[in-house]
Amino acid sequence: MITIGIDPHKRSHTGAAVDATTGSLLGELTVPATEDGHQRLRSWAHGLAGERVIHFALEDCRHVSGRLERNLVARGERVIRVPPKLMGQARRGQRQSGKSDAIDALAVARAALREPDLPVAHLDREARELKLLLDHREDLVRERTAQIQRLRWHLHDVEEGLEPAARGLRSERARRSLAQRLARREQTVEVRIARELLSRIGEISRRERALQLEIRERVSAYAPALFELPGCGELTAAKLIAEIAGASRFRSDAQLARHAGCAPLEASSGRRQRHRLSRRGNRQLNCAFHRIAVTQARIHPQARAYLDRKRAEGKSTREGLRCLKRHLARRAFALLRARDQELPISVSPKMQEMKTSPPAMALT
Repeated sequence: MITIGIDPHKRSHTGAAVDATTGSLLGELTVPATEDGHQRLRSWAHGLAGERVIHFALEDCRHVSGRLERNLVARGERVIRVPPKLMGQARRGQRQSGKSDAIDALAVARAALREPDLPVAHLDREARELKLLLDHREDLVRERTAQIQRLRWHLHDVEEGLEPAARGLRSERARRSLAQRLARREQTVEVRIARELLSRIGEISRRERALQLEIRERVSAYAPALFELPGCGELTAAKLIAEIAGASRFRSDAQLARHAGCAPLEASSGRRQRHRLSRRGNRQLNCAFHRIAVTQARIHPQARAYLDRKRAEGKSTREGLRCLKRHLARRAFALLRARDQELPISVSPKMQEMKTSPPAMALT
């Protein structure tokens, strides 16, 4: 087997072929980031491999590696996503000093060989479209927040007490009332700017609401079972779908939990045996699981009973939430894997143990 490490850039991609057995460098190639360049990279890799199996390892920079990744996966290639942090660690461990695209590509390949459990890329067009919609909505929300902050300062300068409550401008009724009050005032420069900002906030709010409704419809069509999770609304469900991007690319729920940063990390010393929160993994995915866990801890009786039991075992609240997030990762994996393949779900031995656990565990 050989591994092709790729350092992607906006204008070019650099590949380094490494023998999986010895780790020795077999060759390097830089191609333009075009369809012809992608095909040339594949042809070069297959020419080096001969009868050997090829694995492509891409540094996970989605905006510059996305087209190449989709091109390779659509043609049946096995593509592994290597986090940039792992590539940096592999480069620091090399004898060769300095930095170049070829050095980075070699580091990507060796990081993929050193970490056999990295996620495999999966071509899921529906999940990708959900991610694009979700990212666009989040961009609009950030823009609206910035516009609201500017508007509130202008209103404060126009007249004390004119600005509404912090979240009041999200309401159509509050915006209409403020617009009427501003229309009755003398049309100074500040008032005209405030009216323009208010109009823009209204446009963004209407578009954001339309996007949220579209996201809900797409999630309902893609994986309606996710709504069975208490505390999982359409935006959190969309985040799970978008960031997992195909549960079938993970061998088990344990691999997904590690990818999401929900797997326990040993933090034991002497007689003290404990685990701690992981600060690695996909933080967007971890944030989605955290939102569900915090919501369940507030409103779901079984989750609250589970956290109470963990505190009785001597765990802190954060450690209890970490355990709950691990169970949520297991449940999300089961729901999405069943949707992807409609086959018997591959689960870890821990999940088999959970089937006989007390009723409080039924929350997952």
